Amino acid sequence: MSANTTITHHPLLQGAGLPPFTQIKPEQVESAFAELLAKLAQQLTTLEETVQPTWNGLVVPLEQLTERLNWSWGIVNHLMGVKNSPELRAAHEAVQPQVIQLINQLGQSQPIYHAFKELRAGEHWQTLEPAQQRIVTAAIRDAELSGVGLPQAARERFNNIQMELAELSTKFSNHLLDATKAFSLTLTTPAEVEGLPQSLLSLAAQAARAAGEENATPENGPWRITLDMPSYSPFMQHSTRRDLREKLYKAYITRASAGELDNKPLIERILALRQELADLLGFANFAELSLVSKMAPDVAAVQALLEELRSASYDAAVADLAALTAFAAAKGALEAADLRHWDLSFWAERQREEKFAFTAEELRPYFPLPQVLDGLFALVKRLFGVTVTPADGQAPVWHEDVRYFQVADENGSAIAYFYLDPYSRPAEKRGGAWMDVCINRRQVTENGVTSVRLPVAYLICNQTPPVDGQPSLMTFYEVETLFHEFGHGLQHLLTKVNYSGAAGINNLEWDAVELPSQFMENWCYERTTLFSLAKHYTTGEPLPEHYYQKLLAARNYMSGSAILRQVHFSLVDLELHSRYRPGGKETAADVRHRVAQTTTVLLPLPEDAFLCAFGHIFEGEYAAGYYSYKWAEVLSADAFAAFEEAGIDNEAAIKATGRRYRDTVLALGGSQHPMEVFRAFRGREPSTTSLLRHHGLLPSVA
Repeated sequence: MSANTTITHHPLLQGAGLPPFTQIKPEQVESAFAELLAKLAQQLTTLEETVQPTWNGLVVPLEQLTERLNWSWGIVNHLMGVKNSPELRAAHEAVQPQVIQLINQLGQSQPIYHAFKELRAGEHWQTLEPAQQRIVTAAIRDAELSGVGLPQAARERFNNIQMELAELSTKFSNHLLDATKAFSLTLTTPAEVEGLPQSLLSLAAQAARAAGEENATPENGPWRITLDMPSYSPFMQHSTRRDLREKLYKAYITRASAGELDNKPLIERILALRQELADLLGFANFAELSLVSKMAPDVAAVQALLEELRSASYDAAVADLAALTAFAAAKGALEAADLRHWDLSFWAERQREEKFAFTAEELRPYFPLPQVLDGLFALVKRLFGVTVTPADGQAPVWHEDVRYFQVADENGSAIAYFYLDPYSRPAEKRGGAWMDVCINRRQVTENGVTSVRLPVAYLICNQTPPVDGQPSLMTFYEVETLFHEFGHGLQHLLTKVNYSGAAGINNLEWDAVELPSQFMENWCYERTTLFSLAKHYTTGEPLPEHYYQKLLAARNYMSGSAILRQVHFSLVDLELHSRYRPGGKETAADVRHRVAQTTTVLLPLPEDAFLCAFGHIFEGEYAAGYYSYKWAEVLSADAFAAFEEAGIDNEAAIKATGRRYRDTVLALGGSQHPMEVFRAFRGREPSTTSLLRHHGLLPSVA
């Protein structure tokens, strides 16, 4: 790192290495970016004047420039997700337009674009490695999708659209966070909390204390229920008070759909702008534009897969609802005559408890977070030969609950690191779970010495926090979520690609991104893995065998409904980004209700404003790409089937298959097309058979 006087004033300008989270304050953001963006704009001008159509004369200096920007801007975006505050929002809003302006300048630079095309057409092309060639090819494609070829007026309009879309996506996210935070239900009598498990009573009393009820206890209340998942979900599953379930459900499905936090106008505007972007670039619709950089060849191919899954799951979902209704009737429930949305979680949980004779709550004591992590780390050692150890204290963190870990290879050398931020913090942290890049793997040469910079990942979950001196006791779903995010992490951490442009998840077709994450979820049901992580938090006794058998039996409980739900989301997303045109007779909400006719068994309520909370497609990366979860699940189920075929109990075969998976799917990242990578691992192209078999749905398509 060259000496730089600004570093002392601006931790955000360090530009490399681990972010100094303890020193970063929202009030530093604007001044840091004023300085950084001016410097980078100057560097870009210099590069444009001196660029050479060679790897070292073009790609290396361009990567250094973009990495400086990504390092600083990545920190600000990361903190927006995990440590949101009014001050940070204001700073983000002030700086974002200038950042996007620079990104547009980079994407639309004629000298850089022409240098990339010269490099591809030149004599040096054959000397580049496949990973380098894919980076160059993607750079040309991305420049074209960034409007590099547009005439001046169209390019200015393109840039204005990009600017507005970024603002709208941030606003959408903030509205949703604020709307989720704004609602709470304070319960004061034992009758109002009837049926609620002890874990939720403790969490709700803790929430009440945090809100100012100093004497709140799990036994006597008051209890504060919120729309945050660790609170909302168990309440809907266990509360015997149908009126309160209805109240909470309606609050949940109408989040960010009214008043100052209404996302409906934002949705229509976002969709209109995306269509305009597609028009400018010569595509019929935004879905076509989105698929240019994905595995799926076209909209028709995505629709074909979704229709295959829809027809395989629809009748099963109808049967699920009929069985649930019959079960509620057999229990003498008055609502059985007309089961409503707020009854489904409650009765599904009762039916599951009776059918498989266990409750989700009974399992919590067997899944304390520290023990689950031990089991997860034992699995990755068994499959991939890597060792994960705590490295707390070696990296500054943004919250005291955040952990830091080292990943080492067989000979004990460190190969990667990651942060884990496990618990829900509804006041400042957005919901859901995700993996993000902190530092990319890359070969660097300084003072004539070449070394490999090790990758670092952020793993973020929103599970139940520790309550009243106990560790975080996880639901099985929270365990699956942790495994899912760790799968994403592994692809970033175990990459062998030394060019950051294709290392880990970079340059990877987006509909293949969920392969490693969904692959890891399968192991939660595998005997050796489950017993290594399921031990009672006070006695240390392993999970009783009967629970394991019940978990296996319950795995495909209502799986037709679960698949249909994902198909519904995917088709709504695809329809909105392919055929829908804002400003016509239909609204986006109308489209969703129309698609629901064939993709839901219980139609959404008229007031259901699900789209106002569909962050994946309106604030995240999944616009015209939500189908990726199902597309990649076909790949991940087929990948896991390779281990089943090798013999799950055959340790030598598992290690060999794990090694092959590590050397292909996890190591190659974006350096090859995902279909080539999959073929290298599996020896053939993927098939939907494994997915439908895992979900118990094969007979219905036979």
